[in-house]
Amino acid sequence: MTSYSSPLESSVPSRHPVPQALIPPSPLLLSHLHVPFPLTPCSLQTPVPPPPPLPPPPAMRAIPPHVYGLEKSQLLKEALEKAGPNPKGQEDVRRLLKLHKDRFRSDLQWILFCADLPSLIQEGPQCGLVALWMAGALLAPPSGVPLERLVQVAMDRGYTAQGEMFSVANMGRLAQETLGCQTELLHSGLGGPNRDLILQHLIAGHPLLVPYDEDFNHEPCKRKGHKAHWAVSAGVLLGVQAVPHLGYAEDLELPGLFHPVPSTPCQLPLLPKESSSGAIFLLCKQGKSWHYQLWDYDQVRDSNLQLTDFSPSRAADGRVYVVPPGGVQAGLCGQALLLRPQESSH
Repeated sequence: MTSYSSPLESSVPSRHPVPQALIPPSPLLLSHLHVPFPLTPCSLQTPVPPPPPLPPPPAMRAIPPHVYGLEKSQLLKEALEKAGPNPKGQEDVRRLLKLHKDRFRSDLQWILFCADLPSLIQEGPQCGLVALWMAGALLAPPSGVPLERLVQVAMDRGYTAQGEMFSVANMGRLAQETLGCQTELLHSGLGGPNRDLILQHLIAGHPLLVPYDEDFNHEPCKRKGHKAHWAVSAGVLLGVQAVPHLGYAEDLELPGLFHPVPSTPCQLPLLPKESSSGAIFLLCKQGKSWHYQLWDYDQVRDSNLQLTDFSPSRAADGRVYVVPPGGVQAGLCGQALLLRPQESSH
């Protein structure tokens, strides 16, 4: 605040010199002095400095999303602070598509089907249970099912020792018990007849759980199961020769990209042929990032189909893991899990 002095304050005539301490304070003077308390003779001789200014109000910080195990892990706390707030689903998908638009074939038009999934950062080897928790947002009641319950039930049933899940079949049993949903276990990989089944499932807005080998950037790779990881998908980007006229609208920012119009019946497009490479991308999330990732369908298929061996580093780390009879190959290789709400039909 800026103080303005009065001429009366700067010039007070004194015709009869009198000791300063005997001069009573003038009411007129007091009316022009910006002080919060009455002046005393002592205060006229030794002015009291004004109080320090109030500190600025603290900046408002966004409330971070809940992270299971955060209170026990300094590493997770640091990762969360660096990552920033959890992005909104539609904004994150749009960011991703803009980032990778050069990957999309120019001879095709593209249709995006995507149900919004929450994000959750895993602690330890809980990637499968975290992926199931994300899928539960589309399957369970609005209150949701806590991750702690998924972990506890999986331990009680003998499916896991620390949160790891090396059996797609056990994952299906766990989903049925905790989420009350329908499950369909797929064998023989993501290609062949399973391919159209998966695409129709995602177009309908239902989640897919798929194990794969995780590369350093979380994308699918081929490490013979040594980097076995889980992802959940509830979205697919299809490259088609022509977009049906009924029920689709072109994106205002990305020409050539179409979305189904909400609450409007739409004609399903012709699915790309299996020999048409680079025409199908899965929108996936996994437990080590807030963000959606866009993976070529064939890349996910190939990674899922070569999960054969248990990681040597895990075998030597002194921990106990629950691995089904037949090992990683019997529990994960070429398998995926379709999840549907209980009342849903195929």
